[in-house]
Amino acid sequence: MARKLLLEEEIASRLSRVPAWTRKGNAIERSWKFKDFREALAFINRVGELAESASHHPDIRNSWNRVTLSLTTHDRGGLTDLDFRLAQEIDALHEATKQPRGEGKGVPR
Repeated sequence: MARKLLLEEEIASRLSRVPAWTRKGNAIERSWKFKDFREALAFINRVGELAESASHHPDIRNSWNRVTLSLTTHDRGGLTDLDFRLAQEIDALHEATKQPRGEGKGVPR
């Protein structure tokens, strides 16, 4: 996997492919609001499986039913393709596991 730091133009291009994610300094970040703590924790655990298989681990913040993930390539000090690939995988995971709207599962903040 590519661990080359991305140029600003490359970052802007890749951000357009993950529109729910925002740039926060040397990282990209996304938050979700779930029905309750149990659903938030289940999502975190599913993300953990993805992260382990990619050998690339997000910073995770959880406050009851809210989850915020932050992706950066720590050993490179910024954003690489790894961050955007994992963001896309997390988005796909969330879409595949959320319940129909109105049931509270994975409603973006």
